[in-house]
Amino acid sequence: MKSLIVLISTFFIATISFSQQNDPAAKKVLDGVSAKFKTFKAVQAAFTLRQEDSKGTLLGTKKGTVSLKGNRYRVSIAGTGQEIFCDGTNIWTYDKSSNEVTITKPDPSASTINMQKLFTSFYDKDFLYKLNGDKVVNKKSVQEIEMTPTDKNKPFHKVYVLVDKQAKTIYSTRILDKSGNVMVYTVNNMNGSANLPDNLFVFDKSKFPGVEVVDLR
Repeated sequence: MKSLIVLISTFFIATISFSQQNDPAAKKVLDGVSAKFKTFKAVQAAFTLRQEDSKGTLLGTKKGTVSLKGNRYRVSIAGTGQEIFCDGTNIWTYDKSSNEVTITKPDPSASTINMQKLFTSFYDKDFLYKLNGDKVVNKKSVQEIEMTPTDKNKPFHKVYVLVDKQAKTIYSTRILDKSGNVMVYTVNNMNGSANLPDNLFVFDKSKFPGVEVVDLR
């Protein structure tokens, strides 16, 4: 289950956390993405994770969804039975294979960046970045931003973010980790006006018969 959290956190850290300095042209693009996200009251998005080795050979793919509303979020990975719920006060991490849910508290001081921070505090001093230019991917006009983490202890050494030029949203993120593997996250669709009930972000124990609860709060 910890691997799921790392994958999701890495994706959104790479997607949303940018430095306030560096290339002015890149900053202009990121400012546009930030402004667009601020217009969303609730977001629901579907994404695909593609894992490759250093030679570009496909190792596997996974599909998932993420829902966000204020400081609440929910992440689901299709076919794995793994889900993360957060109502802003508590985080429930559920693993279907063991029928176990772990409850923790959000930690604003943690080194990993939580979903709320990712979508509200858009800029962090985590990367050096530059705008590589425009390109066309799957008939979409995108702008590529190359990012290098300032913290050399990060598990990845390079990130390439593609921004949809027309929509001003993230199209994909390509993460090169230090082991030589590559993770490519692509946002398949995004609804910025989703109608999301508050109970969507709360783990309902009654819907998971026999679930073992590990309370670490």
